[in-house]
Amino acid sequence: MASSIEFELFAPRNKQAALIGSFSNWENIPMDKGEDGYFRTKVDLEDGVYEYKYRIQTKSPQFAEDEWIDVIDPYATDVDEEKHHGIVRVKGGDRIIDTYVWQHDDTFLPPNQELIIYEMHIADFTGGDMDADKKGKYVDAIAKLDYLRDLGINAVELMPVNEYPGDYSWGYKVRHFFATESSYGSTEDLKRFIDECHARGIRVFMDGIYNHTDEECPLMLIDRNYWYYEHMHYPEDPQNHWGPEFNYDNYDEKLDVKPAWKYVGDVVRFWVQEYHIDGIRFDAVRQLANFEFLEWLAHQSKKNTANKPFYNIAEHIPDTSQITTPEGPLDACWHESFRYFVMPGICGDFDLENLKQVLDPKRQGYATAYNVVNYLSTHDRQRTLRELGDRGIFDDAAFTRAKLGAALLMTAMGIPMLWMGEEFGEHKRKSESVTQPKKIAWLLLEQQENKDLFTYYQQLIALRKESVAIQSDNIEFFHENPEDKIFAYVRWHEAGDRVVVVVNMGDRTFDNYIVSHFPTDGTWQEWQGSNESLTANEEGLAINLAAYEAKIFTSK
Repeated sequence: MASSIEFELFAPRNKQAALIGSFSNWENIPMDKGEDGYFRTKVDLEDGVYEYKYRIQTKSPQFAEDEWIDVIDPYATDVDEEKHHGIVRVKGGDRIIDTYVWQHDDTFLPPNQELIIYEMHIADFTGGDMDADKKGKYVDAIAKLDYLRDLGINAVELMPVNEYPGDYSWGYKVRHFFATESSYGSTEDLKRFIDECHARGIRVFMDGIYNHTDEECPLMLIDRNYWYYEHMHYPEDPQNHWGPEFNYDNYDEKLDVKPAWKYVGDVVRFWVQEYHIDGIRFDAVRQLANFEFLEWLAHQSKKNTANKPFYNIAEHIPDTSQITTPEGPLDACWHESFRYFVMPGICGDFDLENLKQVLDPKRQGYATAYNVVNYLSTHDRQRTLRELGDRGIFDDAAFTRAKLGAALLMTAMGIPMLWMGEEFGEHKRKSESVTQPKKIAWLLLEQQENKDLFTYYQQLIALRKESVAIQSDNIEFFHENPEDKIFAYVRWHEAGDRVVVVVNMGDRTFDNYIVSHFPTDGTWQEWQGSNESLTANEEGLAINLAAYEAKIFTSK
């Protein structure tokens, strides 16, 4: 039995529109325009899967005035990219996206201050260890989730999974915001991936691209200047222009609506409700440059999350505390300055004051630990072993310094994030093109030094999870010896938990080095050392310290 299914298209400045589809043999079905700016029509459809488009008189300046064009629904939840059609599914007389039933919605998920984030590109993360050309899919990533759980990861940050042009890309030029990237699998596959993450206590964040779109985004074809800036938003900065930019300043007085706000707000609410995501990394926030909109959008993201934690992260380079709560619109900022100063440090360029700034981001104006996401590498930056190799540091020396970087990452104030493969020493140079696949080399884990690095990360993550001191906002530098490139800090919590980190960022080894001002109250134990109880005296604590080593001590 057929049911009446409504189709609607918001295009308030366009004169006429029609619906076409497989259900009409691609003949026009007239649509009526309402005072609210929507074109609407209803079609009687049996349960099934149908292809459709809109035929509209465009208002976009790249076409002739009022030219008739065919466009995919900007709200299409599935598309056939080859045919350039939207897809609608009808079941039980209703439009549906799929029939997936969530299994793990009630599983406890970690709060923001306890996160260990893993940035991942679905196609490059998995897909067959022996086949460099096989692109990974959601089902392949699901098969690796136990690996992430065993590593200690409790949050995955996915690079864009909205539908983008072609079968491989980083995904930062979104064409269809409500549709999922079809080369990774179906909508049910993505939901199953997220559900299986939740089953393991792993939260899932999506990459939100709300500054710009692909040139063939349907909104660009319908009425470009209604949703986008007519010209480049920042003509003085052409290097950071990646496509047509949403105009968040445009206000339609007649309809009392800001078109770009409305559309992107609908996108965010849809992904939170339909895909049960637990956070958003907002791309290109410095270029988007609208704190009022971001505050509103962050509120939209959290409206339907019940009591579950949600995390809104800004990519704002250079990073700034102005973007983060309590005064700013978002929860956190990618802490680019952490990498900017720590990476030279492990490579031999020591600057203690800069290191103190990023290990204790309160000095930069950040209010709390979850205001910053620290990292050594990302999809945009070279991995640690590549940075070291480019400076002529290889083999054992490189792995020693990679472990030093890991220790700083996991004991600094802030939320740590790994770029996939960092934990076992992946060293491929980052892609020069966003359409160039760079699968991580899982076979590296068969080599002892790579396996040892993985184990070190695993143990550091376990320490961080166990220590409320490391998760806290409290850090104090108590020993500074810039001449020998040695310093020490204590992480502490009001409940009594304390962790001390002694860092040698120089190429000299020290026997019986006196760490002055070492906390004298209580006893200590060297992490990964013997079970011997250590007590500092008035002079400090004498320890052996290898070149480029961080030694960690926990309170007993």
